[in-house]
Amino acid sequence: MLLQQLISGFATGGLYALAALGLVLIYKTSDVVNFAQGEMAMFSTFIAYTTMTSYGMSYWEAFILALLFASVLGFIVERFFIRPIQNAPVLSLLIVTLGLMMIVNGIAGWAFGFETHSFPAIVGGELKIFGAVISKSNLLTLVITVFIMGILFYMLKYTLAGIAIRATSENPTIARLMGIAVNHVYSITWVVSSILGAIAGMFIAPTTFLDVNMMSSVLLKAFTAAVLGGFTTFVGPVVGGLILGVLENIASGYISAQLSSTFAFALIVIMLWIRPTGLVGQKVGKKV
Repeated sequence: MLLQQLISGFATGGLYALAALGLVLIYKTSDVVNFAQGEMAMFSTFIAYTTMTSYGMSYWEAFILALLFASVLGFIVERFFIRPIQNAPVLSLLIVTLGLMMIVNGIAGWAFGFETHSFPAIVGGELKIFGAVISKSNLLTLVITVFIMGILFYMLKYTLAGIAIRATSENPTIARLMGIAVNHVYSITWVVSSILGAIAGMFIAPTTFLDVNMMSSVLLKAFTAAVLGGFTTFVGPVVGGLILGVLENIASGYISAQLSSTFAFALIVIMLWIRPTGLVGQKVGKKV
């Protein structure tokens, strides 16, 4: 049972890490905490579901279409809602993302209804590993998640776009002076964040069922993963997400499944008390 919980925990934690990476990408480049990311991911997941059920698309065709929709949605949100007020106080930006969260949730309810739907898994069936029964879907989810994170980290480290993102996250003013189109970087990070959220949503939907509120708890877990690992580094959300997924699955298996959200909140409080910067985060100072 422990092996089963560990593999399921790594698969779930990888999805938390994807969503948390999206949050941290936006936060590090533009100092915005995007509370609407969960609802944007939910809407993209509904797009995939609708194209499969109403238009007969295959899973992977719907998957790609949903990612394209997510990228467009992320661009629109940044360009028309965030950029015009990017110099506003942080509280104003938070209120805008909270407002977007409510707006997207309401539009999704109006367009798709408030019923709960079953979402197909990537693949069916189970495997037996050392006596533990492991879902093939969980294993494939874990492999795909690791692959996506590998591509993302490669992009951040070795590509011009990745270097521009890292430079902007360190100091947007100096990045502008060095010739980096900071506004384009903001658009790229919102697009990438929206895509990461959509991937997490489509992989999580088969286990939680699809409805307009499916991503609310996932967004909480993504924040927990980011706080646990550290909001000031791109590695932190991955570490935090994997640890959270494993601990949450072990707690659900051996204690109570109803305490998973309580466990996430408790983890945030404990981490902020013991190490406010997260497990791999560092204190960031600014000269004034």
